[in-house]
Amino acid sequence: MSDSPNPQSGSPDKEPAGEAQAAQDALGNTERAEVATQPERSASTAEQNPEPKPSLGRLFLDNLWAANTFTVTLLSLVLAIVVGAVLMIISDPAVLSTYSYITSRPSDAINSSWTLVSEAYANLFKGSVFDPEAFTGWLNGTNGWQPVLAPISETLTYSAPLVFTGLSVALAFRGGLFNIGAQGQATIGVIMAALAGFLLPLPPGLHLLVAVLAGALGGAIWGFIPGILKARAGAHEVINTIMLNYVATYFLTWLIVQNGVQDPTRTDAISKAVDTSAQLPRLLGDNLRVHAGILLAVLATWAVAWLLNRSTLGFELRAVGANPDAARTAGISVTKTYILIMVFAGILAGLGGSNMVLGSTASALTPLVVAQIGFDGILVALLGRVKPWGVLLAALLFGALQAGGNRMQSYSGISLELVTVLQALIVIFIAAPALVKAIFQLRAARATRLQTSLAKGW
Repeated sequence: MSDSPNPQSGSPDKEPAGEAQAAQDALGNTERAEVATQPERSASTAEQNPEPKPSLGRLFLDNLWAANTFTVTLLSLVLAIVVGAVLMIISDPAVLSTYSYITSRPSDAINSSWTLVSEAYANLFKGSVFDPEAFTGWLNGTNGWQPVLAPISETLTYSAPLVFTGLSVALAFRGGLFNIGAQGQATIGVIMAALAGFLLPLPPGLHLLVAVLAGALGGAIWGFIPGILKARAGAHEVINTIMLNYVATYFLTWLIVQNGVQDPTRTDAISKAVDTSAQLPRLLGDNLRVHAGILLAVLATWAVAWLLNRSTLGFELRAVGANPDAARTAGISVTKTYILIMVFAGILAGLGGSNMVLGSTASALTPLVVAQIGFDGILVALLGRVKPWGVLLAALLFGALQAGGNRMQSYSGISLELVTVLQALIVIFIAAPALVKAIFQLRAARATRLQTSLAKGW
């Protein structure tokens, strides 16, 4: 007999190892099988217990604190109000003196600062939107309804010309042009409207229509000049419109003192008064200044919105503004479009200027009759993100600041220039959305919703 072990039986020392290896292989197969079936179990569990969809309110709250256009604009207003409050405090010697001993009596500084700022902004609101005291007096019979509507009347009066000049700048910007000449176009518009208002003997109704159209014509002429220079000679519209602003201003100053224009009963620089037949009718009676110019402003806003979004010319205008070379390749006349853009922009600015002399702001030409509505129109267009209805809302805000600023200066002793500072701060924060986003830690908004780039036309 042979003493060699049976090859099938194997070594006793290796037999346990073989059993362990077999067990380990079986365990590995089991684990792999479990891992393979785990996604199926997870999917089955997810189907049995689906995650609930977020509610509409939750979606609103999630998007509210994102860097979208509405949030950036609203927070820009908040920042401007806060900075304006700080400027009020540091510009008031009495309030500022309380900070010299703030460590010993902090309540004095806090109370005096709150009193100053709250009263100033309260008077700003009362002078532009609503005065509770006037409303109470109307209920008690101590005053009529006119004081109740007086703040709104003043806001709308200041807003009407700003709507036109804001639309003028916005329309040109959508076409790829920077119309810095709204001030000059409004000046020529106010000249033409006033001349038609006191030189042409026309019946009521027709006289008003002719005066308004004369103002629009004056603005169109002053817009056509930089438009044709841009289209034919390639001259930059910013330089041309700025220079034309000076030409229009000095032309107004010279014209006022000429025979037939200057008021014969006055020795200072003032023209004859516009006939009552050429003045815009007042909407709430003679005691309130709001006039039909605000209705024309709303109509002009609708017309510009329709032009940009619904018409073939508006499509060509936006195409040229986005890419002139591509528009030219597509068969669009860039030269013609540039001229039409500046003519339409001039018409709008001229209508804004005519509001200043045909409405209730003034009834005669003076060197300062146009005020700063052309330059303020640039701020209004930027705040409104060069969208027609946005421009209308921005003009109402700026009109409210101007109307309320008069009361704030009278009742609170705050300088009227602070209102201009508030307007500038609003535009600064609006034009710097990255700064607002960093201050308030806003989440990034979707690219389709966030349109805050000035280079893209907002």
